[in-house]
Amino acid sequence: MLNRMETLVEAHAARRVRVEPLMGTVFSIDLRDLDVPQAAIADAFSLLKEVDRRFSPFLADSEITRLGEGRLTLDECHPDVGDVLSLCEKLRRLSGGAFNAWRFRRDGRLDPSGVVKGWAVDQAGRLLEQAGARNFCINAGGDVLARGQPSPQTGWRIGIRNPEDAKTLAAVIEVADLAVATSGSYERGAHIIDARTGAPAPGLSSLTVVGPTMTWADAYATIGFAMGPAGVKWASSQTGHAAYGVGSDGRVLYDAAFARLLV
Repeated sequence: MLNRMETLVEAHAARRVRVEPLMGTVFSIDLRDLDVPQAAIADAFSLLKEVDRRFSPFLADSEITRLGEGRLTLDECHPDVGDVLSLCEKLRRLSGGAFNAWRFRRDGRLDPSGVVKGWAVDQAGRLLEQAGARNFCINAGGDVLARGQPSPQTGWRIGIRNPEDAKTLAAVIEVADLAVATSGSYERGAHIIDARTGAPAPGLSSLTVVGPTMTWADAYATIGFAMGPAGVKWASSQTGHAAYGVGSDGRVLYDAAFARLLV
């Protein structure tokens, strides 16, 4: 029994990590299951790169750019494009128009990137799970999909950056089988706008949302941040999600569900 337990601990704690630049940021996959082939990580990155080529609004030849410019019809696009745009429409209605894929950028071009990254991370996570992965972490520029555990009896510990000081953390949480997404203006400036006004809402420096999937956690973090301080309560009200906001005045706002995750 002891030898078997030692083997389980060793297998559970082993790490295989791959890091690549992607979607204008850095992605990493940390896989802790020795019985999952290394090729599964390569396949996950291939999927993410394919999604980027299809959905990037910064690539002149991407399907989403050609669709937005009328050079391609929706029927001519990959089925994923229709799925993502349907999700964007659901979020537009849910947010009362604060999110709009046609108004996410100031130039009015079609840009579903407020949804795509989180959706793509979930797709990559499913691919890993289909290969047998149970304990892994996908970090997409600070947005983290955590599945299983990094080692027995411990969850994944995730630091939330202090928006005023990149060298310090505002909080640390411990999660298992959850996604953690943060939106803010501290890296790319005021790039997230409230589509109802066409301008960024003042009052928040960052908003972190925790939920079951990256698709919804990332979308709620983006939309909530665009709403300003009211977005913390809005994100918290979404079933199964918790929120943590840092105001531009340094005040911290979070709900009871988030408090239970704090280390």
